[in-house]
Amino acid sequence: MTDWPAARVRSTFIEFFQGKKEEGGAGDGHTYWPSSGVVPFDDPTLLFTNAGMNQFKPIFMGTVDPKSPLAPLKRACNSQKCIRAGGKHNDLDDVGKDVYHHTFFEMLGNWSFASYFKKEAIAWAWELLTSVYGLEADRLYATYCEGDQHKGGTVPPDEETRELWLQYLPADRVLKGNMKDNFWEMGETGPCGPCTELHYDRIGGRNAADLVNMDDPNVLEIWNVVFIQMFRNKDKSLTLLPGKHVDTGMGMERITSILQGKMSNYDTDIFTPIFDAISKKTGVRPYTGKVGKEDADGVDMAYRVVADHIRTLTIAITDGAVPGNDGRNYVIRRILRRGVRYAKQYLFPAGSQYEAGFFSGLSALVVEILGGTFPELNGNPALGLTPEKVSQMIYEEEVSFLKTLDRGIAQFEKFAKQDGGEGGQITGPHAFMLYDTFGFPVDLTLLMAEEKGMTVDSVGYEEKMEEQRRRSKGEAKEGEVVLVLEAEQTDKLAKELSVPPTDDMSKYDWQSVGTGPKPTATVKAIWDGKNFQDSATEGQFVGLVLDKTNFYAEAGGQLFDMGRAVSAGDEGAVLAVQNTQKFGGYILHSGVLGAGKMKVGDEVELDVDFERRSLIAANHTSTHLLNWALRKVLAGNTIDQRGSIVAPDKLRFDFSYGKPMKVDEVSQVQDLVRELIRGGHNVLRQECSLAAAKQVSSLRAVFGEVYPDPVRVVTVGPVTHTIDQLLGDPQNEEWGKLSVEFCGGTHMDNTKEADTFTIIGEEGTAKGVRRLVCLTKEAALLAQNAAAEFEKRVERAADIADMQALDEEVSKMRKEVDEVTMDYVRKDGIKGGIDKLKEKVLAAEKEMIKAKQEAAVQWAQGLDVSGKAFVVEVVDVEGDVKAMDAAMRTVTAKAPDTPACFLSKSARGDKVSCLAVVPKAAAGKLDAKDWINAALEKCGGKGGGKPDRAQGAAKDAAGFDAALAAATEYPTGKL
Repeated sequence: MTDWPAARVRSTFIEFFQGKKEEGGAGDGHTYWPSSGVVPFDDPTLLFTNAGMNQFKPIFMGTVDPKSPLAPLKRACNSQKCIRAGGKHNDLDDVGKDVYHHTFFEMLGNWSFASYFKKEAIAWAWELLTSVYGLEADRLYATYCEGDQHKGGTVPPDEETRELWLQYLPADRVLKGNMKDNFWEMGETGPCGPCTELHYDRIGGRNAADLVNMDDPNVLEIWNVVFIQMFRNKDKSLTLLPGKHVDTGMGMERITSILQGKMSNYDTDIFTPIFDAISKKTGVRPYTGKVGKEDADGVDMAYRVVADHIRTLTIAITDGAVPGNDGRNYVIRRILRRGVRYAKQYLFPAGSQYEAGFFSGLSALVVEILGGTFPELNGNPALGLTPEKVSQMIYEEEVSFLKTLDRGIAQFEKFAKQDGGEGGQITGPHAFMLYDTFGFPVDLTLLMAEEKGMTVDSVGYEEKMEEQRRRSKGEAKEGEVVLVLEAEQTDKLAKELSVPPTDDMSKYDWQSVGTGPKPTATVKAIWDGKNFQDSATEGQFVGLVLDKTNFYAEAGGQLFDMGRAVSAGDEGAVLAVQNTQKFGGYILHSGVLGAGKMKVGDEVELDVDFERRSLIAANHTSTHLLNWALRKVLAGNTIDQRGSIVAPDKLRFDFSYGKPMKVDEVSQVQDLVRELIRGGHNVLRQECSLAAAKQVSSLRAVFGEVYPDPVRVVTVGPVTHTIDQLLGDPQNEEWGKLSVEFCGGTHMDNTKEADTFTIIGEEGTAKGVRRLVCLTKEAALLAQNAAAEFEKRVERAADIADMQALDEEVSKMRKEVDEVTMDYVRKDGIKGGIDKLKEKVLAAEKEMIKAKQEAAVQWAQGLDVSGKAFVVEVVDVEGDVKAMDAAMRTVTAKAPDTPACFLSKSARGDKVSCLAVVPKAAAGKLDAKDWINAALEKCGGKGGGKPDRAQGAAKDAAGFDAALAAATEYPTGKL
């Protein structure tokens, strides 16, 4: 039994800092601040919480709400749940290949918010490691930031940190670190500062300084201490922060392995209980810690993958992530499918069979191990999640993937053979088909290819993915095949093939959070664009007509469903449905047959991409809310719908209105929709008599649209009601508070599922027709955050004292503000702020020009030109031609017969100006144009004008002295 079980390692760290106050004694120490969830719902810039400081960003950025619990915080400590998979920080591809990478890990951290700084942070780090944890001092190494001034940068070496470490370590173990390893930055702009790292040598008894930061598994970084003392500005310059902060992070798994005397994180009691459970469930040999070629059967790698991934999945799903197709949810799906594939292929010995539930069954053990530290694992009431629900979600995803896993592996083997085997490359279309048809994330294909000594055409894969994204948005590429059924084909289906119209009523059978059933249907016809076929084979682009379907065919502005149709036959055929359209009652499911053979009469399982439909549903219901809000804000005008597009990425609404909406009107509409979303109102749907439904006073219908009878009515709003109540009392004024529309589309169950709403564009499309473009869910939040970031940029620009630098930033912002997708209302305010900055620049320039001209005239008045054959002078006006001209007029007034040439350069060296005047007395002897060009050519510039007056400029002042000499030389000897 180890003296340092993981639980003690963690509690010791926290208790140590709880007992540390600013002066270093016991008493009012660090506040224990619970770990935030790994799903940062309020920060769309992050896929997952990947560092301990994430939840403290508002403090570091100086944007913390004074009413926030964070506001009074001065010192804190905790163990933060972190995931590094996907995005900038991504360890997913490395997990299993070595003995130290993880996707989920704990980060032990302590923080100072403008409280203590370097002296205390370093002293306490040393005390904890050596006196409390008992690590041998001669195995520790510290690095400090060398800065970049020696490379022409602005960051000085952190000598203060070096001197502090020399109190504890000899000079040969206090090492310089480069900017990459020892300078931390939050982003392109924002708080930043030097950091010091502590490294530990597992071997000992030697000087391992040359192995620090060299990726040696036995000389590893264990603690990073960041000193946040600067702010990186947009122009890349650095300014000192008024308050200096400390942000530290120590990997829990890594320090535990050291304290337990293990050479690998995976050999500690953090992972061994999971390994024991795997071995017991599968009968596979025990874990031996081998990697690479030594792990010949791949079993040890599979142990590591499964143990790591089930920890990540249990934590992430408890905190609100769900396996899906986009963003962080797709990362979760990738992790789960990677884990299932490794378990199935490597952890079940010959004669044993993988059964669904193996992988999800390990989730309860993770809860048992970590539930005491992170209580939400035992139940997260805020999200309505219990350990059982989390396990069930993993199980359902496990079952879904297992249905195509064997077929996908077989198809991969087939593609690998076709694409050349070892040394070959899986083509882009083949990699895409494995993703689209069998659900293989591309990183899984990459891994399987690597195991065979092959590569994957990632560029070709991305091209196919881009085509898919375009199709998902309803954007057909020119020349792209689109299958349609003309009257001739629908007539043939009905009369010759005796195929009844498709029954699609089950399209409404789903849950708008993004889940739904997978019913079966029968293939009644296969259309290849030219003929009806009895069967289709792998690689063919065909359309299926089924007896029934739960796929939504494009209609009423709502885009089509996508998904898969999986044959239950021996051939194992899978059609990736890329488009769903309705022709004369027949619904055509078009796509590429990814594998096997599909025949008329086959039973197929229908797997709609309900997550994509969920995005569309949020936008569709929000379109109804928008229509209602427009009528409220633009009351007194005839507001009729003139068209709409409801896609997964946005909604577009066209309406009759004779002039552009005012920004204030757009803001009011946006606020009304957001209020309805926040209200969490149920969306009601019901089929009704067309005649009865038309009597409801608040009904909105599309002008000129022909509706079926019975018609589907959709209502939503803050008044408690049923649709039967509306029909029973159709003229009730209360119904005016509701959105009431005829609609056959799919919708949210409750408005809160849209999360938020943002209008990003208002424009005219035709005379008397306006268009609003809007976003919901994460896309809307990103647009709001983009506006917030740009607002901060404008605020920071206001502090730029250098008017030339401010003018450059204003020019950049004016260009970039229209390129960024952001909140339309806030964009208008941002543009107003930029305009005010431009006015500030112009006013300053006006004053500067006036001051320069006055100074130039004063200088010229004091210039002695008497008795000179010509005058060549440098005017200190930053290359300002108007100021130079004012000086020239002053000189020529004093000496009207004296030729004169003035030069001036900017302090930044990016501008040279030259002005020359030749009086009549020197005409024929000197030419003003030749004079300035003789000078300017030394700086790579030129000018123009007449023989008696000319001016010009250059952009490089490097040759200024030579230009001055040339200007002096030109008239010499000519007068």
